[in-house]
Amino acid sequence: MIATSGGISAARAAKNASSTIPIVFLAISDPVEDGLVASLARPGGNVTGLGVITRELTPKRFELLSELVPETRAMAMLVNPNNAKSALMIQDARGAARAKGVRLHILEAGAEGEFDAAFASLLPLQVGALVLSNDPFFNSRRDVLVALAARHAIPAIYEWREFVTAGGLISYGPSLTNSSRQAGVYVSRILNGAKPADLPVQQPTTFGLVINLETAKALGLTIPQLIFARADEVIE
Repeated sequence: MIATSGGISAARAAKNASSTIPIVFLAISDPVEDGLVASLARPGGNVTGLGVITRELTPKRFELLSELVPETRAMAMLVNPNNAKSALMIQDARGAARAKGVRLHILEAGAEGEFDAAFASLLPLQVGALVLSNDPFFNSRRDVLVALAARHAIPAIYEWREFVTAGGLISYGPSLTNSSRQAGVYVSRILNGAKPADLPVQQPTTFGLVINLETAKALGLTIPQLIFARADEVIE
């Protein structure tokens, strides 16, 4: 039995290692396109798990940032150039930025040593807000990225609630906790005799908006009432 949570690289490595040992993956955006399963409803083989809705939420994240900092005319998106989906994420981000009438700057960081230079470019580019793209590497460096956003006083939006509990400003996305819990259910069912091929890949159906009020105050931001009204959780 193998359970992976390190994104597509970890899931693919597990699948390549064995065609018989049951594998449960967590938070993979397109397991069919990535060759992990035959289909979401009927995975086939020895692999199943929990998908994640990522790119489809990009316009909503830009919309939320625009409401938080309506005066900004330029935003940035931090991407990992080593991520095979980075080009698609950039494409989505450009479309979302055009829809909001703001310039978009793409910042790249494929290693922790590149974070400082990426954030240092925000001021000369006159960037007023930052979108952090979905990436397992970024998730593993959550505290570092949140600290850099605070140091550079940049309003930033993240995918996972865990960034906001670590001090980030705002997040919009599925619940990693719920997905992890469901992955645990799948592991239990497989250990009790179920076959991965018979367990459909589950996709999130609810998405949470989480705001860190203390971080907003530190940035001098007033959270619009409409965002407050939509928030699923406000951390004070």
